[in-house]
Amino acid sequence: MITRTGLLEELRNRRLVAIIRGSDPAASVRTALTLAEEGVHLVEVSLSGRDGLAVIEEIARTAGDAVRLGAGTVLTGDDARRARDAGAAYIVTPSLGAGVDEALRLDLPVLAGALTPTETAAAVAAGATAVKLFPASAHGPAYLSALRDPFPEVPFVPVGGVGAAEAPAFLARGAIAVGVGSPLCGDAPHGGDLAELRDRARTFIAALETGAAGRRAGS
Repeated sequence: MITRTGLLEELRNRRLVAIIRGSDPAASVRTALTLAEEGVHLVEVSLSGRDGLAVIEEIARTAGDAVRLGAGTVLTGDDARRARDAGAAYIVTPSLGAGVDEALRLDLPVLAGALTPTETAAAVAAGATAVKLFPASAHGPAYLSALRDPFPEVPFVPVGGVGAAEAPAFLARGAIAVGVGSPLCGDAPHGGDLAELRDRARTFIAALETGAAGRRAGS
């Protein structure tokens, strides 16, 4: 279990959420464990992947505190309840709706999906722990900077089309972390090469350190 404050601290310190959406449940588990070995400890398992709940259960069982485990693509109240029961410590959604409402009722931290100022305000009013800016690639880092003007205190986590080249710019523009799926995980959740996964993890960690340094320099 993790508190809202605890998750925000993890996001600010770790800066990277790995998003696993796999076709091979065993490979998805191996992906999470390998990422943790490389220093990527925040992991979101999408419920749209094959046997997503079972993957969450197995990661929770085998990884323990090495992984801060969340459930993604949570759309309904039932999704939120099942994810919690499987071992997810926080919930990530693509939008506002029943999944957000039930997760908050269950006292789970929520990264609620939003793109526009109206959606951002609604996510904050609902009680979201952070706003998942999705899809981040639709407008890029400059849009995040503009969005933060009226919402300077809102913690944003850009997700969707964020590669190692783009991630530093999002951090420099004020994101507390980024969520990354295929640019980080590649084909590992489908049974792909874990050595290549390790290389990508190291590349992202180095890139995000650059972005964090840029944010500190600009503050």
